Amino acid sequence: MIRLRRGTLMSPIISILALLALPSIAGAAEPGTLAETNEALNSVWVVICGCLVFFMLGGLAALEMGLVRGKNAGSIVAKIVFNAALSAVVFWAVGFAIAFGGGGDGIGALIGTSGFFLSGFGDPLTAFPAMGASDATIFAKFFFQYAFAAVALGIAMGPLVERVKFTTYIIYGIIFSALIYPIVAHWVYGGGFLQQWGLEDFAGSCAIHLMAGLAGLSAVIMLGPRRGKYRDGVSRPLPGHSLPLFGLGVLMLWFGWFGFNAGSTFGAIGGRFAEVAVVTNMSVACGVIAAVATNWIYERNFDIAMIGNGAIAGAVSITAPSGYVEVWAAIPIGLVGGVLVVKGLRWIDAKLDDPIGAVIAHGAVGLWGTIAVGIFALPKFAEGNGVGVKSGDEFIGGLVYSGSFKQVGVQLLGAAIVAAFTMVSSLAVFAAIKATIGMRVSATDEDDGLDISEHGMYGYPEVFIPPTELADPGMPGATSYLSASALAARH
Repeated sequence: MIRLRRGTLMSPIISILALLALPSIAGAAEPGTLAETNEALNSVWVVICGCLVFFMLGGLAALEMGLVRGKNAGSIVAKIVFNAALSAVVFWAVGFAIAFGGGGDGIGALIGTSGFFLSGFGDPLTAFPAMGASDATIFAKFFFQYAFAAVALGIAMGPLVERVKFTTYIIYGIIFSALIYPIVAHWVYGGGFLQQWGLEDFAGSCAIHLMAGLAGLSAVIMLGPRRGKYRDGVSRPLPGHSLPLFGLGVLMLWFGWFGFNAGSTFGAIGGRFAEVAVVTNMSVACGVIAAVATNWIYERNFDIAMIGNGAIAGAVSITAPSGYVEVWAAIPIGLVGGVLVVKGLRWIDAKLDDPIGAVIAHGAVGLWGTIAVGIFALPKFAEGNGVGVKSGDEFIGGLVYSGSFKQVGVQLLGAAIVAAFTMVSSLAVFAAIKATIGMRVSATDEDDGLDISEHGMYGYPEVFIPPTELADPGMPGATSYLSASALAARH
């Protein structure tokens, strides 16, 4: 009891002495402490945003699980989790260096050459100059960019679901994470030639969404439709098993997109990220509203899937412009994206089987987002980012401000180059897989579902396994997985 009273009395005395000592501690601080504090704050911000982007993998998983049939729901878990792991290793070993190592003229305009295995690169500002405007640590920047690569791979693999061999994910995932995505990323925002030309893409409408959507398109072309999707040339609906799960995925993606776009500022100091977050949110909201209105015109109902796709379209539309436009510009950008996704999904469903809708929601809408920067980019934001078309020493901004189509032209040319490279490289990889080990499961395995045929267990065993096989072996009529001796021991 005496000790307790002494501790109680001494605690406020110690606290007062500590407060009195703070000024002398601050005065004795080493030079550079402020810079170190800024570095720490910006590094924390970038890592948090990287976590938000990584969380989008959960959103992709929920969205895709909801849109596939129940017999394939578990296969989505395997795909997303494995792709996240695969891209982590490959992007660390090769992809990050190719995407962000070096830059400038010569070979550096085409591909990065420093920082393989995230080691031996010396001064990070020299080795990775494209991210040199931020003082966040190179490990924070790597983690953020890894999350981007993982999400890009997740989008690209979405259209293959319900009929593809798991080995296809492995082989294409390695090549995608090591070469296809990193090369595009280097060209667009890693210091490569497209960025040098003035292509504006703040967070990836072109380098991630357009590219990933077209990678998915390449896979669909090589893979073909699901069994029963088309009958006598007419598309038949193969409804997903859980729209609530799909809706949860959409909200998770919406949330994660704040890390995607606002995190691309690579810093918390100055507060620029907050405006980017508001711009992003406005576009997503307008995408939803436009999709609802457009679908009402066609169907006279409020389609749940189209509402969700409107949110995705609004987000994809603003990914490139988010750091270049004012809040008001997010409204037309999101509205156009919402209209485009509804019309595009209706059009493509009659021709190609993309169960997730990524070819339109990411590919086509990503093209719109790339073009939108050329229309609405504010000159002062282009100057702040250090990227864009110039007249002399001045950034001209988008069509709205300059009256010139020069920025639009650069955006279109850059998108065309990215599209051509992605389609050619992806078609070559998928063709090689198809000609050797095969891309597609057998008809029987597809009918049974990938959960059981590729992974050995259903995502929903109570639905697909007869009740007698799941019941207690002691129950009359139950089929047991236990041996006779094990059964005897239980009873």
